[in-house]
Amino acid sequence: MSAADLARLQFAATTTVHWLFVILTMGLVPLVAIMHTWAACTRDPVRRAVRERMTRFWGQLYVINYAVGIVTGLVMEFQFGLSWSGLSKFAGNVFGAPLALETLIAFFAESTFLGMWIFGWGRMRTGVHVTLIWLVTLTAYASGFWILIANGFMQHPVGYEVRGGAAYLTDFGALLANPNALIALGHLTLGALTTGGVFVAGVSAFHFARGTKETELFRGSLRLGVWVGMLASFFVIIVGQLQIPVLNRTQPMKMAALNNEGVADLQARLVRDHGPGDYIPPHDWLRIAMDTMTIIGNTVSTVTFVAVFLLWKDRLVRRRPLAYLMTAMIPFPFIAAVGGWVFREVGRQPWLVYGQLTVEDALSHVSRASLAVSCAVFIALFVALAVTNWTLIARFARRGPDATQLGATEPLPDDVPESGADGKQTAPVF
Repeated sequence: MSAADLARLQFAATTTVHWLFVILTMGLVPLVAIMHTWAACTRDPVRRAVRERMTRFWGQLYVINYAVGIVTGLVMEFQFGLSWSGLSKFAGNVFGAPLALETLIAFFAESTFLGMWIFGWGRMRTGVHVTLIWLVTLTAYASGFWILIANGFMQHPVGYEVRGGAAYLTDFGALLANPNALIALGHLTLGALTTGGVFVAGVSAFHFARGTKETELFRGSLRLGVWVGMLASFFVIIVGQLQIPVLNRTQPMKMAALNNEGVADLQARLVRDHGPGDYIPPHDWLRIAMDTMTIIGNTVSTVTFVAVFLLWKDRLVRRRPLAYLMTAMIPFPFIAAVGGWVFREVGRQPWLVYGQLTVEDALSHVSRASLAVSCAVFIALFVALAVTNWTLIARFARRGPDATQLGATEPLPDDVPESGADGKQTAPVF
């Protein structure tokens, strides 16, 4: 393999693994926020206790995924300087700001809010505590927004001018309004909600199939997961179709290679505009990625649509084959999400910044031996993190709410309410 192939393999493998963490994080945190809000608004003490346990159970799975996933995000940052210094030199002045904002939001704001939420059980007023998990949700999607703004520039560069071989930002508004970023953000949001909904529904159905005693807890989780999965999977297909006119206008070669139509004419035009080179992305990769995404998307949408009707009188979980079918659906949205990422990135080849910077020009001057070592180390590290993450998630998901440790800490001395003059306990002031 050439140095460019090794660098591309390394970034593709590590980004794919990181993407699996991201899609579950963004899909699960809104559901946890809804559960926590639901519990806070419940007046019946028995039902409120059940819904708080529901929040802590799913919140713990979310925290595991977030904690391990953030490590993969940190490691990926090193690759820009290690393998793609040409990209940083050309486009760093443009997408450096979005990447910096994403880092500030993800590693400072989001992590801070999440830490306060984790350690705030029993120590904060309910309204403040619920607000924190919604702030975690908001910052998670804000982080995704800035990443897609940076990636959108690579897909369709706007709001810049080239001076001395480097791009400089001239219109920040155009960068933020880039349709290649905004429509992709809508598609990503709905895909993440589909993933989170199917995950929650699948784990809940698994516990019903095993004959759980936590029927009310998992019944509520199952209903929420199925409804979110059904609605999100329906609209994710629609928003995905909205990207086609944008791609026809901004990346015509991607769509031509996918449909195998008009490729020769576009190749000749690009040779005239940019000089000799092969500007045709791999048709097989595009077709497989698109078919994977489409088939799985339609399957998930159909199954969850039928599952909504089977929720009536618990018919979905009274028959074990149906319950296990919902559990077997859990990997499908992840596979579809990877297919979507492959289609988005591979279809841009041979450009790293479309129409401006090729992959070969962006590659760092690093020896093939160095890239081979770093590729092996990075991939091994990311696979180990992924295996660790899913082992922990599967273990705690299988054990159920009884094994939940989130929010189960003993109160600190200054958390215990003090007695007033009348002998009654007074609530701590925050």
